Amino acid sequence: MKPGKVVCFLLLMICCTLFACSDETTDKNASNHEIIKLEEKKKPESVHKEITMTAIGDMLIHDSVYEDAKVEKGYDFSPMLGHVKPYLKNSTITMANQETMIGGVELGLSSYPTFNSPYAVGDALKDAGVDVVTLANNHTLDGGNEAIQSAIRHWENIDMMYTGAYKNEADSNKLRVYHTDEGISVGFLAYTYGTNGIPVPDGKNYLVNLIDRGLMQTDIQKAKKQADIVVLSLHFGDQYTRLPNDEQKALVQFAADQGVDVVIGHHPHVLQPVDWVKGVNGNKTLVAYSLGNFLSGQDEFYRRIGGIFKFSVQKTINGDKESIEITSPKFMPTFVNYDHFSDFEVIPMFQLTNEELPNAKQHYKEIKQHMSQWMPGLKFIEK
Repeated sequence: MKPGKVVCFLLLMICCTLFACSDETTDKNASNHEIIKLEEKKKPESVHKEITMTAIGDMLIHDSVYEDAKVEKGYDFSPMLGHVKPYLKNSTITMANQETMIGGVELGLSSYPTFNSPYAVGDALKDAGVDVVTLANNHTLDGGNEAIQSAIRHWENIDMMYTGAYKNEADSNKLRVYHTDEGISVGFLAYTYGTNGIPVPDGKNYLVNLIDRGLMQTDIQKAKKQADIVVLSLHFGDQYTRLPNDEQKALVQFAADQGVDVVIGHHPHVLQPVDWVKGVNGNKTLVAYSLGNFLSGQDEFYRRIGGIFKFSVQKTINGDKESIEITSPKFMPTFVNYDHFSDFEVIPMFQLTNEELPNAKQHYKEIKQHMSQWMPGLKFIEK
């Protein structure tokens, strides 16, 4: 073979070899790319869900309040909640502490010291957007078994979830879990320190949940198995005292150690600050030690101030793993405005004029400082 032909032949062989290697590499790369794509498709995507929750303080219906609510065909409390209704309806779940039993007019309405309120209180809460009421408090037994049974019949008639007082043993054994359309479930528990010395009838412990750490521990663990989060209402503390006492703090710490997500406090009839409390397992529990009076006939200044407490619940699902986080606490101070114990209405404090409350802006500023003293980052709802 001539030298020129030898060179051409060698070049041809080299090119064939290179093309063959190139095709093989391309095939391998394509194959690897397809495997990576398949792996990416198999990898589960995170799913994020969120709900908002709202809690309000004591619905403490004195005679001055229900007399003011009197209309031609009964009672109507809805106008009293007109200013705050938009802030109650804009949450996934809204809860209220119904301090006075709504036994109805047939049992005879009454005020302090033993209360009985009209059914219409419940109707107004339902109309305003409330979904859950807590009934365990020091006035639960004011009207005895008859008032409790009458009230529960009405709560059931208007499809309102209630907790803390029950119609029978079977009812008390049924955990209250609110299932949202967003796929997040909330368990509600409620307990009170006592019942103003009125004894619980023998064999009828179901009429009211009393604070008992053993019972609470059992109920909390049961709730944690059935719901994504647990919200615990505690009726405790010293009346008219603006800071929680040591027993309140100890009970909240106990709740946090049990894994409770949120604690809502009632009974002092004045606002007490909000806080984050760390549980023994490193978890964080959101607490409002007292939400004060939302609607009442009490006339001392701080007893006319309550609030709307809001927060978010975020749920993340990643394959078989789920995580829950309580976020974005917010607060709106409210004021019970009236004129000579008539024309009662609950007004957001940021909306108050000096005619409604002299030096309104300064009072509002002081309440904001009071509520956020342990949570400097607390946001306030002002629109």
